[in-house]
Amino acid sequence: MPAETPTILATSGGIDHGTRTRWSVGPLTHHAVDLSGVTGRAPRVCYLGTATGDAADGIRNFYDMAQQAGWHGSHLQLFTMPNVEDITAHLLEQDVVWVFGGSVAGLLAMWELHGIGEAMRTAWQAGVVLTGVSAGSICWHLGGTTDSFGPDLRPITNGLGFLPFSNGVHYDSEPQRRPLFQSLVASGGLPAGYATDDGAGVLYRGTEMVEALSEHPGARAYFVERGPDGTAVETPLETRSVR
Repeated sequence: MPAETPTILATSGGIDHGTRTRWSVGPLTHHAVDLSGVTGRAPRVCYLGTATGDAADGIRNFYDMAQQAGWHGSHLQLFTMPNVEDITAHLLEQDVVWVFGGSVAGLLAMWELHGIGEAMRTAWQAGVVLTGVSAGSICWHLGGTTDSFGPDLRPITNGLGFLPFSNGVHYDSEPQRRPLFQSLVASGGLPAGYATDDGAGVLYRGTEMVEALSEHPGARAYFVERGPDGTAVETPLETRSVR
């Protein structure tokens, strides 16, 4: 059962430490699965760890988490070759695609090589819910800030662009994130966009941001735009708890 409209939940969260497993599903990711509207069977959730180089422990941790959550899990890996013959068909079989964090620059480069962007667009338009954390949040936007190139953050501007905004992640937990995101929006290096504290996410229906969500008390989301005087204007958004 696909979502009624193309749906993306872009987050700086959605995953918790497990008790019997390394990971457990956080409230934001549970919400993404709920948004798919699945009833009467296990939700089909596909994991992409491209941003970590398809690290084997991440894939294993995902399957442990998926089993605990009652999902029918699958994964799409690109190293050393794609593990499925028809990537688009595999994504269209899913209810939710969950993209993990890491190097967003590496993720976008590999996705370009393998045509993942167009496959994702087809799945998104067909109602498969797209979600993810950090790199798995920025990728759907036009760009954002990243440590893909080193400890000093730099802009990334070649996102998939499904959403006509920039995206700032880990807005409250990494000291370079907020000032760099604001300065890039102010200078025109990035377009206006949405930023999320750790534990917050923004929900898009089509290309419209419709709701800011939080899985941790105090986690907020923000809209950042260039003001008429050429400085960044940050507007905190009303944020609904999904705990």
